[in-house]
Amino acid sequence: MATSQRPTKRMESRCTPAMERATLVFEINGYSMHKGMGTGKFIRSTPVSVGGYEWCTKYYPDGSKKEAKDYVSVYIELLVKGPKVRAHYDFRLVNQESGLSASVRSCLEPSVEFNSLDKTKTWGYSNFKKRSDLEKSAYLRDDRLIIECDLTVVKEPLVAKAAVEVQIPPSDLSDNFGQLLETGEKADVTFKVQGEVFRAHKIVLATRSPVFKAELYGPMRDKRRHTIIVQDMQPAVFKSLLHFIYTDSLPPMDNLDADEGKEMVKHLLVAADRYAMERMKIECESILCESFDVETVATTLALADQHHCSRLRDACVEYIVSSNRMVDVLASKGYVHLKRSCPAVLVDVLESATKYRKI
Repeated sequence: MATSQRPTKRMESRCTPAMERATLVFEINGYSMHKGMGTGKFIRSTPVSVGGYEWCTKYYPDGSKKEAKDYVSVYIELLVKGPKVRAHYDFRLVNQESGLSASVRSCLEPSVEFNSLDKTKTWGYSNFKKRSDLEKSAYLRDDRLIIECDLTVVKEPLVAKAAVEVQIPPSDLSDNFGQLLETGEKADVTFKVQGEVFRAHKIVLATRSPVFKAELYGPMRDKRRHTIIVQDMQPAVFKSLLHFIYTDSLPPMDNLDADEGKEMVKHLLVAADRYAMERMKIECESILCESFDVETVATTLALADQHHCSRLRDACVEYIVSSNRMVDVLASKGYVHLKRSCPAVLVDVLESATKYRKI
């Protein structure tokens, strides 16, 4: 009979339980002072976390029950509510002459389950150590006793999950609201800006702007007025304002050259301030902080001062005093406008220039 051959391919796997180990050290100072508390009275150690659960040691100086009145009793306690927890524990006492600890009583069977839902959440020994023997031993010195509990918590194995990656599409909320503005579907308010008409939705405007909210829903609103005339604003600026309200972003300005783009952003900043659109205002500030030069910085500073843009104002002042081009700025047309419209802001410029020279 031919000898059967074993398969040549050998495939191995290994199962290692996940565990967390820790030693709970409970130092009892004033052993004699605690003795005599009475049977069933205990001292609890400071709680510690092991294996994701809170534990502590309980020490009964006069035993946990009448039958153990001549012993000290020691228990480990699970403090949190939750599922069953598998753990091993080993109670030890520290020899204070050698500094070494020795096991006194332990429970190392892997089947021990700590169920925090049970009425009894403690496990240990009522007859842990006879008090007369303890007091004669090296475990008790200078009225001090040190109890250790080596605790091992066995964690439940993780269930393997299928490696399926779910692609979450990007948010299309702004696109949806942008389309709502573009189509004008269910629009209930009309604006006229220099003859150009824009239709919008009251609830959207009121949600985004407190100024629109007061104008459209406040006590001073004109219920009979069907069209709102917007003064002192260009149609392109109002259209961009509506775009930001509906999409939370500034519209693209690819069709504008650099100078036109800067001017548009300035107009948008004014509109944002007018309608209390704070985020839009800050975004405009951020763009302008990186776009001024010697010819435009004074005009931008005046704009920042008039519309309470502290970030933009500080950036302009810093540029003027630190660029070594103060003379060029003073010779610009924008400076003439600044001096006429915002004379108070020049004090900030002079003070900053003085401090900068001292540095």
